[in-house]
Amino acid sequence: MFDFCLHVFTLACLYGLMALALNLQAGYAGLLNFGHIAFAGVGAYAVGIGHLRGWPLPLSMLAGVLVAMALGALVARLGRQLASDYWGIATLAVAEILRIVALNQGDFTGGAQGISALPGPLDALPGAAQSLGYAALGLATLLATAWLSARLAGARYGRALRLLREQPALACCLGYDPGRLKRSATMASAAIAALAGSLLAGYTHFVSPDYLLAAQTFLVWSMLMIGGSGRVAGVLLGTLLVQAAYSFVPLARDALGLGSDSVGALRLGLIGGLLLACLLWRSAGLLPEQLRKLP
Repeated sequence: MFDFCLHVFTLACLYGLMALALNLQAGYAGLLNFGHIAFAGVGAYAVGIGHLRGWPLPLSMLAGVLVAMALGALVARLGRQLASDYWGIATLAVAEILRIVALNQGDFTGGAQGISALPGPLDALPGAAQSLGYAALGLATLLATAWLSARLAGARYGRALRLLREQPALACCLGYDPGRLKRSATMASAAIAALAGSLLAGYTHFVSPDYLLAAQTFLVWSMLMIGGSGRVAGVLLGTLLVQAAYSFVPLARDALGLGSDSVGALRLGLIGGLLLACLLWRSAGLLPEQLRKLP
């Protein structure tokens, strides 16, 4: 039971990184990115492809971050010509295109079977110490990212992103470049998500096109909306609740004697019900963003 709880905790830390990355776009800047999981998938596949070509793990992780940032710049450029809702649909299309490419380029990405036996940053440790080490690494990375995100929220750049979200015309009048702000937010978010994806691939020692499913983006968005977008504490709370609900389903399946094919539907149904309840009674999330009001 301890090993299972440690595994759930480690996954919560890694998905918390993805949620904090999405919060930088959606929470601070108000950008509707429905293909956010593409950045994490790029980081994960960078580890896999680098392993097939004999690259050292740090180089593969760095390559994943750089490629994800380049993809973020491309996605942000799409946003210059599209309204926010259409841009959200375009990001979903980008993620789906990447998933199809990963699914069909077997020689390069392993195809539907994915790439297994990937190296991890803590492989030199023995079994029990390795699990604890990954949990500590995930927690340290999550806390450092949360601290930086909180500092960013109170800095001038964070206030500029919020102004762009609430009053884009006023932001332009004050001399801010909306395109530049969106591009920088998307690229920074892509870098964090790619780091989370590479750590996830190293932890599970596996990557496949399932990493790029739209359901994964739905999971991260649920963490953001349940906890409260625009606030670091809300994102962390939402991550904890969603990951707990996601991991509770196998235990409930065993207790109720349900078939294994019902796990996916139960997970989506439970998280969807939790999200719907929050939207009905706490539309801004359990810990909503606290904006300063003019007297």
